[in-house]
Amino acid sequence: MQSRTLSRELALLILGQTSDRGGSDPVAASSLDGLLHQALASLSQHVREALDLSAEALEQAQQQLLDSELQEGGELQLPRVRQHLQSGLGLAEQALNRLSASLELPRLLLLADTEAVRRGALDRARAVLEDRESIDRRLDGVMEGWRLGRLPRIDRDILRLAVVDLESFGTPAAVTCNEAVELANRYSDEQGRRMINGVLRRFTTART
Repeated sequence: MQSRTLSRELALLILGQTSDRGGSDPVAASSLDGLLHQALASLSQHVREALDLSAEALEQAQQQLLDSELQEGGELQLPRVRQHLQSGLGLAEQALNRLSASLELPRLLLLADTEAVRRGALDRARAVLEDRESIDRRLDGVMEGWRLGRLPRIDRDILRLAVVDLESFGTPAAVTCNEAVELANRYSDEQGRRMINGVLRRFTTART
């Protein structure tokens, strides 16, 4: 299970290094391997940026909490004190969430060199690239008034990977949906997470 999850995340990063335009063309193994190295470099940068953002948010939270302590004026200042406290605690929560996600990424970097993870990532990326047009048409068919092309690139790739996991790698539908949502939690946003969850539920229902 861990190998598959890591492979899918690496495949997502590989796809992010490719063009999203044009048809579905065969991809040379050497090219994909080079894209894997680029993806790992991108992941390393993502770790550094996430840690920097966490440190910045913690500093802001500390300042907000300090500002709440420095307020004077008794009960008249209570709303402002409360505002500073809420803002500080919110920033601290954001920082902790980023740190929690960041701590998982070095593990991915460490395990990315294992043969099973690398092979799974390359095979998944290749499966998407070689059948992308067909995958996109079928996803469009369950979008309900929306178009796949209007979604952010990262959301499109998460959905495409979910389709190949379902159809080419025999991953159970519930597991596929859960892991796609986890990827959205890490790389997308709340709107993307909800969209991905809804599209995959309709896609898996249409297949049964």
